[in-house]
Amino acid sequence: MEIQGSSAIFVGGASGMCRAAAAEFAGKGGQLAILDLEKSNGAEVAEELGGKFYPCNVMDYDGMVEVMGAAVEDLGALHFMVNTAGGAVGQRTLKRDGTRHSLDDFRRIVDLNLIASFNINCIAAEHMAKNEPNKDGERGVMLNTASIAAFEGQIGQVAYTAAKGGIAAMTLTMARDLGTLGIRCMTIAPSLFDTGLTAGIPDEGALQLTKDAAFPRRMGQPHEYATMAIAIFECPMMNGSTLRVDGGQRFAPR
Repeated sequence: MEIQGSSAIFVGGASGMCRAAAAEFAGKGGQLAILDLEKSNGAEVAEELGGKFYPCNVMDYDGMVEVMGAAVEDLGALHFMVNTAGGAVGQRTLKRDGTRHSLDDFRRIVDLNLIASFNINCIAAEHMAKNEPNKDGERGVMLNTASIAAFEGQIGQVAYTAAKGGIAAMTLTMARDLGTLGIRCMTIAPSLFDTGLTAGIPDEGALQLTKDAAFPRRMGQPHEYATMAIAIFECPMMNGSTLRVDGGQRFAPR
């Protein structure tokens, strides 16, 4: 698909990888909406990129229908949806003191990462299905964010890996579900990126965390996620897969 003349929603777009993808999209002539928590700096980011900010909570599933609907109405259409919203908790399946992993915490992390992502995709697909297809029969592209932890989760990441693994697992099935509508679905699985909780880690600490990577042995940068996101949008053959963006890193058990 071509960015010029297309419209996109960036869920989690106030910061990090999603903000970088939004900036890249806007820089190539796309129209956009930034969706993020009300307390975020989404309004400033949206103004900077020539878009509009829509505060939201991805775990308010009914509320997301309204927020995304308002964004699409203002944009006129939806051709691209990028979602990076998520979070983690650190707990073992069975802790050293003999207590079990909190079921409430496990459910919350699955709700935040997996259920919210599925809901966002369903809403996005509903809007994309109304588009006139382009010359290749495409109506839209949905891009989700997993993690390489989905494939080699570390000790204490059981809830996070279950949720991110679910995102990766549903990608092909969702692409198949939506193929007759000309809607593509892809997932990026990043390694450690210089965003969020890992932002600002000293070089020595970052090197220790990424020492098992093939190359480059450093944190990923948000613009590197953005580069892949834009490539996915522009290439019709990118569909139904989860792409690792990790410098060849494989997580050790801890």
